[in-house]
Amino acid sequence: WNSSTSIVLVLILAFLSILKTAGFWNNRSQNFPPGPRPLPIIGNLLLFDLKRPYRTYLQLSKKYGPVFSVQMGHRNVVVISGYETVKEALVNQADAFAERPNIPIFEDLTKGNGVIFAHGENWKVMRRFALTALRDFGMGKKAIEDRIVEEYKHLADTIASQQGNPIDASKIINAAVANIIVSILFGKRFDYKDSRFVRILNLTNESMRLAGKPLVTVYNIFPYLGFLLRANKPLLRNRDEFHTFVKSIFVENLKNLDKNDQRSFIDAFLVKQQEEKSTTSGYFHNNNLLSLVSNLFTAGVETITTTLNWGFLLMLKYPEIQSK
Repeated sequence: WNSSTSIVLVLILAFLSILKTAGFWNNRSQNFPPGPRPLPIIGNLLLFDLKRPYRTYLQLSKKYGPVFSVQMGHRNVVVISGYETVKEALVNQADAFAERPNIPIFEDLTKGNGVIFAHGENWKVMRRFALTALRDFGMGKKAIEDRIVEEYKHLADTIASQQGNPIDASKIINAAVANIIVSILFGKRFDYKDSRFVRILNLTNESMRLAGKPLVTVYNIFPYLGFLLRANKPLLRNRDEFHTFVKSIFVENLKNLDKNDQRSFIDAFLVKQQEEKSTTSGYFHNNNLLSLVSNLFTAGVETITTTLNWGFLLMLKYPEIQSK
């Protein structure tokens, strides 16, 4: 062996030692769930269909069972699948699974504000406020039923105006669901053709689509490559535009704010913000308001719209169920 070969071998061994020490090439402990053997640095990334990762998870669950593990980059991930297993973890052991992991793309978007991707005391304060305010504005009560019935009338009129012609119902269902949510958040509904309303719906739907892109998945695994991938840039632009819209709403609300006549979720937050000015622990700041409204709007619109669209699709597929 010459000296150059020895130097190369020493460098390779040193590099592998650094990887193992830093956790990039960890052996799973004996108690860790079974799973495919990972490669150094990239883990099990090559196994995944990044456009449809659920397919890969389904295949792995068939091989390794309802609880298995994968390694994404240097991060070990435990995957649970199947109704009984998910119920046991998320319902019966809810406290143990209450926290969320730090997901780079969502940390970029929220900076720890809001409620969905917040942590620690900020999460507790925002969650407590959100639950109280939503109940005060009708969630779980007859008041929300009245809002739904009112919006249903607008939805039915819009469908009837098509005079039986084929339409893309998903868009107006999306708008109807969003209107019920914004009636609580903003204190008013929008016409389905209102340009600002249409724009925030488009921003929300586009952001959900972008968040599932393979490039974003890679960014979440290797966030230190963000300067090359730039996967978060379109999502950050959409967030900023949505926040600009929300700011315009709460500036309007602030002009006519009456703590004895709160008309919306935003009003309730602004009242708390004014009450908190005399304290030093500031949780009710504008960044929390923007993220909180974004969280509730996006999560509510996306989940309910998707559920309804699947319901209508299944009724079309099984007309005998629809007839009931």
